[in-house]
Amino acid sequence: MSQAPISSLIWSVADLLRGDYRQSEYGRVILPLTVLRRLDCVLEPTKAAVLRERDEKSKAGLNPDPFMRRVSGAAFYNASPLDMRRLVGDQDNIAPNLLSYVEGFSPEVKDIFDRFSFAEQIDRLNRNKLLYLVTEKFAGFDLHPDRVSNMQMGLVFEELIRKFAEASNDTAGEHFTPREVIRLMVNLLFVEDDDVLSKPGVVRTIYDPTAGTGGMLSVADEYLSEHNPEARLTMFGQELNDLSYAICKADMLIKGQDVRNIVAGNTLSDDGHPDTKFDYMLSNPPFGVEWKKVEKEVKREHEVKGFSGRFGPGLPRVSDGSLLFLMHLLSKMRPAKDGGSRFGIVLNGSPLFTGGAGSGESEIRRYVLENDLVEAIIGLPTDLFYNTGISTYVWILSNRKPDHRKGLVQLIDASDLWQKMRKSLGSKRKEISEDGIATVTRLFGDCVEAKLATVLNADGKEIARQVVTNGEKTPDAPEGGKVRLKPLSLLLSNKAFGYRQITVERPLYDEAGQVVVGTRGQQKGQPQPDTSLRDTELVPLSEDVEAYFQREVLPHAPDAWIDHDKTRIGYEIPFNRYFYVFEPPRDLADIDKDLVEVTRTIQKMLAELAA
Repeated sequence: MSQAPISSLIWSVADLLRGDYRQSEYGRVILPLTVLRRLDCVLEPTKAAVLRERDEKSKAGLNPDPFMRRVSGAAFYNASPLDMRRLVGDQDNIAPNLLSYVEGFSPEVKDIFDRFSFAEQIDRLNRNKLLYLVTEKFAGFDLHPDRVSNMQMGLVFEELIRKFAEASNDTAGEHFTPREVIRLMVNLLFVEDDDVLSKPGVVRTIYDPTAGTGGMLSVADEYLSEHNPEARLTMFGQELNDLSYAICKADMLIKGQDVRNIVAGNTLSDDGHPDTKFDYMLSNPPFGVEWKKVEKEVKREHEVKGFSGRFGPGLPRVSDGSLLFLMHLLSKMRPAKDGGSRFGIVLNGSPLFTGGAGSGESEIRRYVLENDLVEAIIGLPTDLFYNTGISTYVWILSNRKPDHRKGLVQLIDASDLWQKMRKSLGSKRKEISEDGIATVTRLFGDCVEAKLATVLNADGKEIARQVVTNGEKTPDAPEGGKVRLKPLSLLLSNKAFGYRQITVERPLYDEAGQVVVGTRGQQKGQPQPDTSLRDTELVPLSEDVEAYFQREVLPHAPDAWIDHDKTRIGYEIPFNRYFYVFEPPRDLADIDKDLVEVTRTIQKMLAELAA
């Protein structure tokens, strides 16, 4: 059974809650009970052995905890003689028994139910005479790993959160990222390391500072397990939202991960892994969310620690903190001499170009580009995420670029590589096709430039597409049709994104029409600028400033000069400009011909009406 019918079956419990609970409150009951039933099913085969081990070791005066963990076959256990099937056998004592059962879990599991405020829900359900009915319903769901895989269970959790978010008018997309986007990011993260990751017994670490329900970590683990069953990925994460944190922690427990690596709290103000470096990292921080709540802590770290802290390059404007997460990930990279790191982060369009020369955003871009850390930026289709339809971009950064990538940034425009979903989910109306994921992965892995050739028939209808790399033959156009070429992958120098912002001054004239000159200090005898005529020009780093000034400014303002003390270096990545293709308008004769034909048709219709 796929995850969709499973999540629909579980969500049907809402029928029991209707009336006593508002629609926006259904998830508070359904989500913790889903986690409870999953853990219950995982521990079911070893339940009796765990209880025997508890009794034997307790009688021997030993701490039974490590022995119960070993016997349970999981990273957790339950020392209560109860399970969900036994619970529904005693209807009159369902509330105290359920509380006792939850208390029987090992400490890391009890923390999960504390985050859910599950005791409060048990009390409320009991008062409304719903606790037995709801527990009985969940006890009938078979969520054993043999029936529902870890991957499916992760998708079930995400689907339940989406339903909960829709019911409560919340933003589901803050909690998780579409799986096809994660698959693309994971492919890009690992594709250049396939040789290393295929070695038997290889162990690598991966980190997500905005872990949500753990989807990114899970997909990375699935990828590595699929390609090398003997490899192991040790997962780390941090999550602010209690609900998402609880589900992520439960998912990691079931996977056998050390849940001490999953930390609750705000990553920007309270780093949960302050001294740890990682091999790989993934993140989808919230888009366009202000960081005013943590402004004091972040500014203090920037000012006091500088580059020895996380935010040395600069601070973005308070209205959007996504670049803070990028810098946080930079601080978690292993030194190149120790093997280096690679990470992928999803950002909206703003970090590409917001902020002029000298601004926090520009200085952050300057830092990553001048230090040759950006491997690629991939433009994604719109309407891809659950809570927004805006354009998004995946940035891939690394401090261990292979030689053929050094000094270069690869831009890939994947905005056309999508397929329409059969049913929209919130703002999500599109998904990246499997072919699209494969195309982007191949272009990145091969580090090549390419164009997308779209073949149109005589009616202008698309009949085929083909990716054409440099040196390959463009497909032939059909009779009466044409082939439209559009850049798909570009390789550009880091310096291509840099510019000098020069300040151009014009002289100030007095009432007599004479140039006003300075009378003191260094300005003595020098023409004074007219601030109302002051202007700025952006000169690409690849171009000589004086040559630009001679060509672009002096012909229009012969008395102008450059104030070199005000020159600033800036960086921006005008992604869309590089992929813009000018399409000339139709020939005027063709337009006139169509207008004449339309006019005749209208006149004919009017004549018929008049008759």
